[in-house]
Amino acid sequence: MNRQIHGTVSSSKPISLKTKHPLSDSNQEPANGACGLVETRVYIRKKRLKQEEALEPPEKDSGKGVNTHKLCGLPDIEEFAYKKNTASSSSIFAGKSTPMDNSITMNSVKTEGNAPENWVKVFEGIRQMRSSEDAPVDSMGCDKAGSFLPPTERRFAVLLGALLSSQTKDQVNNAAIHRLHENGLLTPEAIDKADESTIRELIYPVGFYTRKATYMKKIAKICLMKYNGDIPSSLDDLLSLPGIGPKMAHLILHVAWNDVQGICVDTHVHRICNRLGWVSRPGTKQKTSSPEETRVALQQWLPKEEWVAINPLLVGFGQMICTPLRPRCEACSVTKLCPAAFKETSSPSSKLKKSNRSKETMI
Repeated sequence: MNRQIHGTVSSSKPISLKTKHPLSDSNQEPANGACGLVETRVYIRKKRLKQEEALEPPEKDSGKGVNTHKLCGLPDIEEFAYKKNTASSSSIFAGKSTPMDNSITMNSVKTEGNAPENWVKVFEGIRQMRSSEDAPVDSMGCDKAGSFLPPTERRFAVLLGALLSSQTKDQVNNAAIHRLHENGLLTPEAIDKADESTIRELIYPVGFYTRKATYMKKIAKICLMKYNGDIPSSLDDLLSLPGIGPKMAHLILHVAWNDVQGICVDTHVHRICNRLGWVSRPGTKQKTSSPEETRVALQQWLPKEEWVAINPLLVGFGQMICTPLRPRCEACSVTKLCPAAFKETSSPSSKLKKSNRSKETMI
């Protein structure tokens, strides 16, 4: 079986700008508020290839061809798109807009809780670092799933991409989604009819692939019976699906329905926010113990216009520089403002050797 990893390639560096774009094809009807003109802040590459333009329709399918040339135009995390909070829903869908500054300044930021000192400088510093180097999340994040499909099918593909992303690298997840597409298994109807063993084989080696194959079958059945083949459009309904947690639900809600109700916090965002001292457990100075605790703490002070941007920003930063083990502090431009700088650059084994040497010296 061909398990080649596919991804979007771009040689240009990302730039920050403002734009408006339609959230659906001009031939598509608005779906539950997910379509229409929306004012967005966009973080894109100077020259971007059309995603999956060259992808051929699957040779094997259940009789339904996939129109790979019909782009649905739903919001994409890669574009760091979000609905401007100061605009009303009526003005957003009427296409009205107001000027928006590209950079963050302390005078323009309003926060509900006590914001960390120098967070704006750190945020902008990370943005600069991210603009100079691509990360796997930029072209292979789970939000890219089915970007070439019509809206309803793309929403289901995004749901599957989020489900498979847990404990799985972007490259592996991206390849699994493409194998499902090549075999005509990116719709709830196809997943419902497919053998679970076939699904397991196609998504391997994503983390917990056996359990996730079972979840996929259950989710497909729920989508067919309760949502007429579409996916849930509310946070509570998404969280009720098997295998879908808060991180995934917030990402799906934004990408599929353009509804931002919270920050998508994964292990990268959780780790980096704690290293920077941006979050702590309630009433203490201790680090948060879970991504969900980090999300709650982060939402208390981070401006809502950055709730979407922070996830791909920190995920890419965590993949390339602020890595889980031996972070590349020497390549980071915000070390002077990071309380954890150069404290975790040694591997656990080297730290153990140093500790043993110290004990031998004392003896």
